[in-house]
Amino acid sequence: MSATPPSEADAAWAWLAARRRSGRTRDPAVARALLDRLGLADPPTVVHVVGTNGKGSVATALAAMATAAGLRSGCFVSPHVEHYRERIAVDGAHVGDGEVVAFTGRARALVAAGAPEALAAGFFEWTLALALDVFADHGVDVAIVEAGVGARRDATSALRNVRASVVTNIDLDHLETLGPDIASIAVDKSAALRPGVSTVTCADGEGLAILRAEALRIGATLVRCGADEPSCVLPTDAAAYGRAARWPATRFDNVRMACAIARLLGWPEAAIATGARAGPPPARFERFVVDGVSVVLDGAHDPAAARRLAVDLPRDTVLLFGALTRKQGAATLAALAPHVSRVIVTSADVADASGAWNADAHLADPELALQTALAWAGPGGTVAIAGSLYLAGRVRSVLRRATPALGAV
Repeated sequence: MSATPPSEADAAWAWLAARRRSGRTRDPAVARALLDRLGLADPPTVVHVVGTNGKGSVATALAAMATAAGLRSGCFVSPHVEHYRERIAVDGAHVGDGEVVAFTGRARALVAAGAPEALAAGFFEWTLALALDVFADHGVDVAIVEAGVGARRDATSALRNVRASVVTNIDLDHLETLGPDIASIAVDKSAALRPGVSTVTCADGEGLAILRAEALRIGATLVRCGADEPSCVLPTDAAAYGRAARWPATRFDNVRMACAIARLLGWPEAAIATGARAGPPPARFERFVVDGVSVVLDGAHDPAAARRLAVDLPRDTVLLFGALTRKQGAATLAALAPHVSRVIVTSADVADASGAWNADAHLADPELALQTALAWAGPGGTVAIAGSLYLAGRVRSVLRRATPALGAV
């Protein structure tokens, strides 16, 4: 399958990316109907990962633990950073071009035939279906599935055989879909809880209270990952590795939640330790060095993530920032700007509002903005790139060409 011409695979991805909801309300029934029409069985064990921040990091850590435990793991995450294929992996290997082309051929035929299940599906439902198709072909034992937006109306909530779930945290994001406040968002994400199934969370405050009330109502087990919770303790060698690798605080929390899920599922401690040391997805506090400048690439795209990122940045950091138009760009920048020395705002998408945000410079071209940030920081200085995983995707290839990564930590 690796011999498939790249242009053919690119065309397949382009077709999938062109699928639209066309204003349709999000509804997991659409995904369920598509999966059933395609004859796709749910993986034997599904772990559903929901939350405002850290979902991808938790998912990839869990997948690495499952593989280390001798299980065949499937991992479905979103969004991607540099290429769509990052969304789907089996035992850490991204989906192959041939698999995408073959699946898309079936999908096209269904659409051409006017199948209502196919016509109603958007990009996210189709990529979820592609993931399950790949997982079935590879005989996946456990699938780690990251939700797209919330839980109640998300396509991933259509999956059966959910044996454990994660609600990483609850904060303000996707306000136009989930609601205007913490309570609304928590109610939506609480749909990830299922009767008789354990859920692990780092949520606090009002969000945690709503999760606890829902767990009590439906008979689910809720584990709050805190300092006094034994199931969330990092293996000793993984904790030492994390300190040596200069993990940010959020990475410790994300790996602790993964450890808790792995223990609930009965995976061996040695496998948990091995998976805990695996790297997170790209652009999650990923470090590079370019011409003597330390570069931190992070997808922080909401105020909560920005506040957490700021804790781990030196005060003399030059911030390169860009956010999508539909996101909380101004609020996210406001959470970061007081903690850095200078700010360059660039474009994360075609039509953003960057010109309206306070900054030391506005440069529309992300690559030019990156070169300017590196020059401002100088050898021994630090550049942080944040605001959007889409911006991260636009500059990551440049960083990779400039220098090998020190390691995503």
